Amino acid sequence: MIEPPEKQFTIALAGNPNAGKTSIFNHITGTRQKVGNWPGVTVEKKEGSVWKHGCHLKIIDLPGTYSLTPFSIEEIVARDFILDENPDVVVVIIDSSNLERSLYLATQIRELDCRVVFVLNMADVARTRGIKIDAEKLAELLDLPVVFTVGNKNEGIDDLLEKAIELAESEFTPPQKRKVKYNRDLENAIASVQTMVESSLGDILSYGTRWTAIKLIEDDKIVKERILEKAEEQAQTVFEEAVRQRRLLMERFDEEPEILTTDERYGFIAGIIKEVHTTAIQQRVDISRNIDLVLTNRFVGFPIFILFIWAMFQATFTFGEYPMAWIEILVGGLSSGVNILLPDSLFKDLLLNGIIAGVGSVIIFLPNILILFFCIAIFEDTGYMSRAAFLMDKIMHLIGLHGKSFIPMLMGFGCNVPAIMASRTLESEKDRILTILITPFMSCSAKLPVYIVLAGAFFGARAGTVIFSIYLLGIVLSIITGRVFRSTLLKGADAPFVMELPPYRVPMAKSLMIHMWDRGKIFIKKMGKIILLGSIVVWGLTAFPQHIDYSLDYDTEIQGVIRKYDAYRPVSGSDLQQDIEARRDREVEELKAARAAEKAEQSYMGRIGKLIAPVFSPIGIDWKGGVALLTGFVAKEIVVSTLGVLYAVEDSTEPDALEKALASSNLTPLTAFVMMVFVLLYMPCLATVAAIRRETGSIKWMTFSIVYTTTVAWGVSFIIYQGGRLLGYA
Repeated sequence: MIEPPEKQFTIALAGNPNAGKTSIFNHITGTRQKVGNWPGVTVEKKEGSVWKHGCHLKIIDLPGTYSLTPFSIEEIVARDFILDENPDVVVVIIDSSNLERSLYLATQIRELDCRVVFVLNMADVARTRGIKIDAEKLAELLDLPVVFTVGNKNEGIDDLLEKAIELAESEFTPPQKRKVKYNRDLENAIASVQTMVESSLGDILSYGTRWTAIKLIEDDKIVKERILEKAEEQAQTVFEEAVRQRRLLMERFDEEPEILTTDERYGFIAGIIKEVHTTAIQQRVDISRNIDLVLTNRFVGFPIFILFIWAMFQATFTFGEYPMAWIEILVGGLSSGVNILLPDSLFKDLLLNGIIAGVGSVIIFLPNILILFFCIAIFEDTGYMSRAAFLMDKIMHLIGLHGKSFIPMLMGFGCNVPAIMASRTLESEKDRILTILITPFMSCSAKLPVYIVLAGAFFGARAGTVIFSIYLLGIVLSIITGRVFRSTLLKGADAPFVMELPPYRVPMAKSLMIHMWDRGKIFIKKMGKIILLGSIVVWGLTAFPQHIDYSLDYDTEIQGVIRKYDAYRPVSGSDLQQDIEARRDREVEELKAARAAEKAEQSYMGRIGKLIAPVFSPIGIDWKGGVALLTGFVAKEIVVSTLGVLYAVEDSTEPDALEKALASSNLTPLTAFVMMVFVLLYMPCLATVAAIRRETGSIKWMTFSIVYTTTVAWGVSFIIYQGGRLLGYA
């Protein structure tokens, strides 16, 4: 028996930002894409595959966009995919609680003459607001399938797929009725340009002729560029007719044609709303609005925002302390087991002082990373992230940006790479470049382990507040930098901006856990690749050369100390015996530490450190710290693993071994703080540098970012260190 051929369909998910596209995408495909309750989460299309109802479906999650007239990069990505890739079905995700706004994009997509399914998502939110939508009537009016869903609860998803597959399999003729009917003058202009398009470009144009005519009347630059690429000679005649019709419309209405078409579409939408949309007459308390009266208040909103950020970092440090201790015990047990089981050899030294000391000193911060991302996920999923951007709008205007630019900067607290990618949501190229240049000053999660180990070693109970001050310094310096760049390198007027404030929602526990685990998974993967490799390289540079000419015969000295104290024979178990043993152990540890320090200084790593020491000496950082900072260019976590190798103590199984080793070194609270500041500000990691190169499309801006951030880091560190010395904090 011959099996029927496999049915394959491509389904594109389109819709406004924050309409729930990615939630539906996750439920359909089972993948874990980023889901956030604020605009601009998806800045490039994402793909997933699934078998449903006997069909192989390729699902494309397109970036959120408000229209098909592209201004920002994500709008261009969405429109180009629908036009150029010709998906079998376009599923338009509509926010049921915001029907009028969502229908603008949906109406434009319908004008493309493709197979369309409307999905009325967030039906539960609409019900709680007393909103009723007649889905059958809407389907009848627009001549297309309409489905209700609650994306974050997986309700209605199967119905959506059934309708999409049914539509994909059906014979399809683009509906000519029930589209937007423009006024007589606009229709005449469209018909005139459409006739010219059909006669001059009909054989070579892949887009619908009516849609193309509308876009030319709207002076859509991207459509004009596409036409020029295909038929430059024929295009001129069409463009001339479009310009003539635009001129006639502007003379008649004293308005730009694109404004006229927008008004006509909203008029069409208003008629639909009257037919299908009703609101129950009831006294309803708008909870989101009442909460905003406090959280976005001009006087108390910003202090509350600062309090939330401070509480996040305090919680990260405080609640992470206990699981950190458990992981330290496990790492210590592993180290102890290796020490007992393996004979002394170069391989044992690699395992103990390279891999376990390096990777182990970083992996203990996994709980802190998870807590930080859990808190950020709460901000996103509740809707508070948009409020933070709204609160920062006035401050961002000081540097010629707006609150929307603060969203990528806030994302930078997690990782600078997706934060820089999120700058694609900004319409202005200068705004994008400026945001990309100042985002590395946002302290990413990779820097958090450095802060925790240094703050824990030198600031005790004040560690959380000190870490918060570091993050705050990054924000302040990014604002100052932005003001300087906007006045010099990137001059330009402020872009207009309206920040959408989505309703507050109770975050789903599953969504929060997915966010937290996804970031933790990346952190763990980094342990097995970059951090492991970096630790081995650092160990190799520290362990060689093997033959060192020590200034003392340390083994003889240690044996001499042991014999000296063993000569005493106090009563066993007495206080005197315990005091003698403590003195003996202390002197032995001092000799071992001196031997380790001398070995490190004469190693290849020590020679590199001595070479770069003059650069770091004016800011109070010794050669060990300088080397650690140098390795941090690959990944900031390697700073901790390098310190773990350089400051490795003989008894590395002891909890807080690295913190205790740092606390007993020649570092002071001032130099520790300076080192944290330098880590905050200096050149981004390798992945971030690559992201800057990719997003700006320029090696010039990438190089400028490296040089500028490192110069600022050294300058600010110099001021803090030298100022602290003058004030007596050295």
